[in-house]
Amino acid sequence: MRIWSDSFTDGAEIPAACAFAVSDPDTHVKLSSNRNPHIAWDDVPAGTQSLVLICHDPDVPSDGTDVNKEGRRVPASLPRVDFFHWTLVDIPVCLKSLAEGMFSDMVTPHGKPGPLVPFTIKNGTEHQLRHGVNDYTGWFAQDPDMAGEFYGYDGPCPPWNDERVHAYIFTLYALDIPRLPLDGRFTGQEARMAIRGHILDEARIFGVYSLNPALEANGAADQLK
Repeated sequence: MRIWSDSFTDGAEIPAACAFAVSDPDTHVKLSSNRNPHIAWDDVPAGTQSLVLICHDPDVPSDGTDVNKEGRRVPASLPRVDFFHWTLVDIPVCLKSLAEGMFSDMVTPHGKPGPLVPFTIKNGTEHQLRHGVNDYTGWFAQDPDMAGEFYGYDGPCPPWNDERVHAYIFTLYALDIPRLPLDGRFTGQEARMAIRGHILDEARIFGVYSLNPALEANGAADQLK
């Protein structure tokens, strides 16, 4: 199975248009266009009944004490954990791509609705896709201006004082079942657990992103070489 994006090149920087935030010289960061990237695939194996797409960042600091604090830094050596940015399940096999901005365009305070995602393919066939909640749900839980259930895609917003460039991994799974065996609200981690034993094949690409001016100046992708 093969996966690619017209929004970014595998291993290169995620475009600002697909990020949750961009750098700002006065406030460190400001909100960006937050458009989901274009994702396409082919060579889906025989017997596939549905697809699942998960985007996660494996480089999120395990300790938030110094995150986005003036005069502090988040060292590259700090242990890291996963942060889920997008979980889309029950994707029909007849669907071959997702357009940029199809499921997210601009930041939505309090989050986009879900989990159901009514979707009509060009031939007029209706399908019911589902979104999981992403991890901004927990990140903004104590912020009255943003708190809510963040379903679907919300893009990169790594700490502006992080010494590590963050990677954003988009993984497509081909499953032998037509519907993910989860009901109601679910997370990316729960979806990852639920697909175990049902994966026929998988493919992935990744992009990188940083809001640290020192890393941006040298090119975020170059920091990983």
